[in-house]
Amino acid sequence: MNNPELTSGTLTVHRDGPLYYVCFPAFEKTGLVRHLYSTRRGGVSQGYLGSMNLGFNRGDSMDNVLENYRRICFSSGIYPGDMVFSDQIHRDVVLAVDGRDRGKGMTRPKEMEGVDALVTDTPQVCLVTTHADCAALFFLDPVRKAIGLAHAGWKGTAMEIGRKTVEKMTECYGCDPKDILAGISPSIGPCCFEVDVDVASIFESMFPEWAEDIILPGKAPEKAQIDLWETNRRILLKAGLREENIAVTDLCTMCQEEYFHSHRRMGKKRGTQMAFLELI
Repeated sequence: MNNPELTSGTLTVHRDGPLYYVCFPAFEKTGLVRHLYSTRRGGVSQGYLGSMNLGFNRGDSMDNVLENYRRICFSSGIYPGDMVFSDQIHRDVVLAVDGRDRGKGMTRPKEMEGVDALVTDTPQVCLVTTHADCAALFFLDPVRKAIGLAHAGWKGTAMEIGRKTVEKMTECYGCDPKDILAGISPSIGPCCFEVDVDVASIFESMFPEWAEDIILPGKAPEKAQIDLWETNRRILLKAGLREENIAVTDLCTMCQEEYFHSHRRMGKKRGTQMAFLELI
């Protein structure tokens, strides 16, 4: 397959043979975390799941999914038994976890319901969220040595899950928002996120001061384009983060067909990307 090389102006693209994943340069420079957002390249899954599917509920064989985890974990240095999976329902609940939660969702049951964001200050507890167009919001406080990871679709974005994750880190670990680094992962971009007017009206009512910048004209009548990247960036600024500490993706999961699974593009016949973040 002769695909164009994956490039980004804001993220680092890592390639390990056929395996690709992306990271945030500011996070890497700290030396405090392991983290990544996966792509669909470098696994063993077949057909529409091809090839790096990390979702256990997509109709893939268990052997394929586990081999995909083995490959990406070996490349990134993350141990599967340290993972803690969220239980995403497109809401705004943030849960603090620690060493007692290691393995939940991977080697033992999740034991959590309705959680879209996780925070911790415990090393070697790998926070995990699942994605196929929704953004992963990465957080690192290098002063307090605490991290957070949130699943932000349009509903979670409208409910300001990014701000609520920052507030949870402040409450639990004494973080100062001005110290927190944040990254907004590959996800559906303003180029492709077309919505009905009822969804646009929700964003207009929630963020009236930004409406002209985040709600764009639609490509069809009675439609609009929402810029979730910019919306989440402004939510994080409102939460107290410094502008220079927020990295925003330039990779759209719907546009980049060769590298990302996309629910909007593929429907239910698709694989799953994952976001991983752990303190070393």
